[in-house]
Amino acid sequence: MLSNHFQNGIETARLVWSRIPNSEESQLLDDAVGILKKNDGGGVESLDYEVIENFAYREEQAQRGKLYVSYLLVVKWFFALLIGICTGLAAVFINIAVENFAGWKFSVTFNIIQKSYIAGFVVYVLINLALVFSSVYIITQFAPAAAGSGIPEIKGYLNGVDIHGILLFRTLIGKIFGSIGSVGGGLALGKEGPLVHTGACIASLLGQGGSTKYHLNSRWFQVFKSDRDRRDLVTCGCAAGVAAAFRAPVGGVLFALEEVTSWWRSQLMWRVFFTSAVVAVVVRAAMGWCKSGKCGHFGSGGFIIWDISDGQEDYSFAELFPMAIIGVIGGLLGSLFNQLTLYITTWRRNHLHKKGNRVKIIEACLVSILTSAISFGLPLLRKCSPCPDSDPASGIECPRPPGMYGNYVNFFCSKDKEYNDLATIFFNTQDDAIRNLFSAKTINEYSSQSLLTFLVMFYALAVVTFGTAVPAGQFVPGIMIGSTYGRLVGMFVVKYYRKLNIEEGTYALLGAASFLGGSMRMTVSLCVIMVEISNNLKFLPLIMLVLLISKAVGDAFNEGIYEEQAQLRGIPLLESRPKYEMRNMTAKEACGSGRVVSFPRVVKVSDVVSILRSNKHNGFPVIDHTRSGEPLVIGLVLRSHLLVILQSKVDFQHSPLPSDPRGGGRSIRHDSGEFAKPVSSKGICIDDIHLSSDDLEMYIDLAPFLNPSPYIVPEDMSLTKVYNLFRQLGLRHLFVVPRPSRVLGLITRKDLLIEDKENVNTLELQSTSNSASE
Repeated sequence: MLSNHFQNGIETARLVWSRIPNSEESQLLDDAVGILKKNDGGGVESLDYEVIENFAYREEQAQRGKLYVSYLLVVKWFFALLIGICTGLAAVFINIAVENFAGWKFSVTFNIIQKSYIAGFVVYVLINLALVFSSVYIITQFAPAAAGSGIPEIKGYLNGVDIHGILLFRTLIGKIFGSIGSVGGGLALGKEGPLVHTGACIASLLGQGGSTKYHLNSRWFQVFKSDRDRRDLVTCGCAAGVAAAFRAPVGGVLFALEEVTSWWRSQLMWRVFFTSAVVAVVVRAAMGWCKSGKCGHFGSGGFIIWDISDGQEDYSFAELFPMAIIGVIGGLLGSLFNQLTLYITTWRRNHLHKKGNRVKIIEACLVSILTSAISFGLPLLRKCSPCPDSDPASGIECPRPPGMYGNYVNFFCSKDKEYNDLATIFFNTQDDAIRNLFSAKTINEYSSQSLLTFLVMFYALAVVTFGTAVPAGQFVPGIMIGSTYGRLVGMFVVKYYRKLNIEEGTYALLGAASFLGGSMRMTVSLCVIMVEISNNLKFLPLIMLVLLISKAVGDAFNEGIYEEQAQLRGIPLLESRPKYEMRNMTAKEACGSGRVVSFPRVVKVSDVVSILRSNKHNGFPVIDHTRSGEPLVIGLVLRSHLLVILQSKVDFQHSPLPSDPRGGGRSIRHDSGEFAKPVSSKGICIDDIHLSSDDLEMYIDLAPFLNPSPYIVPEDMSLTKVYNLFRQLGLRHLFVVPRPSRVLGLITRKDLLIEDKENVNTLELQSTSNSASE
């Protein structure tokens, strides 16, 4: 019965598809770049998100009942639960380690500077240097794919491009321990971007059952083997990473939807939301456990949540103008940051990093020494200020020792009741510094000179640090930069408006949102994240305002930082909108005039080997002939499937004639899982297959292995329409054929509505189509 359906599918394809007079009139859009040219370098390969409905797939689907479908659904939710738990635990581990290293570092340094500031400076530099060295050594020697934030690579993966090594087990380990060293070492970067990559790695490893290389795998987890299922898991992992980094579960869902994923559906939304909720529960439980003092130096500053619910109660219409100015500043500084990091990263890749890993280690160590010298040395040059009159109701004490949570740090001050405002934000962890900048009821805590000094120096450090061979996120540095100039604007507003209800911390929050919007160009997800981490819904309209302005200003100069870095890394992303030039091009023009490499239905083994060795195409049209000898395309066969067939040799036949599936003499010898590509991108290579001379003289009937229903477009379709179709469906290949000469029918919305009757096996199709008579 199934064989009849398959044969009918082949015949239908012959009737519907246009004839191909010669190979120059039909072209194949090969690989995930689609309209773009293929990038063969750097281990970049496309992903097969399309379901290959070959004979093996159809046979498996026929054997599966509703019980198995329900089982797969339960497993998907179970995997979402595991991804949330594992990502939450990884985030807890990273935060506890970072806070303990930072707390121990500041505690030791503070004890030493009581006797000698020079000795304290040396110890502070050496501790930071040791942490950064451990991070860069792990990356260069063990997991090079763990460098950077990883978000451009994950965005490329969800867009349909697989970069070798980004989801391996060693990448996960390098990301976790590298982030601890780089963030704990005080570099001008954050751990939030790497946490997104960490969640994606965890999701991918769970989906493939673990790591076979390190013998940490289980066959019980090896349920989902297709790229489509892995894509859904990785999407859950990305959302879990953001939820764990910011304690913002809703922001995590929107971040996955807005920024990284290119394909979405309602069922995936529920699983992503569930995963983020699980992360929030795990993180909350871990923080409650750590409050008992069992986590060392880890305290309220460990996880990002800058509560400003006790800040400014209301705002006036007159304040909208300076808030709009903050949005403009954010767009300008954000786009400038993107451009500077692009230039420096390009120079670093072309001149510096080509000299080997030793240069990468030296570079990171020099940046660490420079950062430590600036963060320790600049506060020494700043005069201390007398403590303001303390308000017992505010809960803010003055002064506080350096390295302790709170405002008004006493650093290199001659009197006890003095504080160093520059040390409050410079000689501190980034989380605590942001909390100090956001704090309410601290008017006149900072001078404009100190804020300007910090803004210029930290901005320069963030530009230089971005691109070094360590895990690096840009969320927290962006918040640091934005909150600094936001607080500066707030100081001027307080001075000129002279209203008691205005808080400088409110403008610091808006400045942070504006810089992130100007650099990353996110709107909805970033807006929700900022509301969740500030715990103040009253500022939602203001955050929306500055985000819209900063994004509009930034878009006038360049693209977002993730898009810029993806282009620099050679990741062929298909953006949401096609290029303007595509409006005047057709599908045939995009194909070019090269000869299409195709296979006959029954092909000689030696010919298959020769074609696979002579080109790097990953998809080939399969040509058959009608009884009158006219050539017709009957489907698409993938390179990976051909390699599996060549390696197994069980489908070789002596006869050059097609085998008849209806005859019963042939049964499918493969399941669909055998054709799945390993997640590490290292599938079978043609050079690894050894065939004898007798094997090369045999034949293969490709009909059972091809996809008989790939997507096709007419040759005169506009390239804009082709682009949208290619991206929205997540395709890897798309046939371009001449105009078809006949129409078999017309499908409308009502034809796709299938109603279940009392008999489960009986389906009524409400058809109103105009079917052509046979």
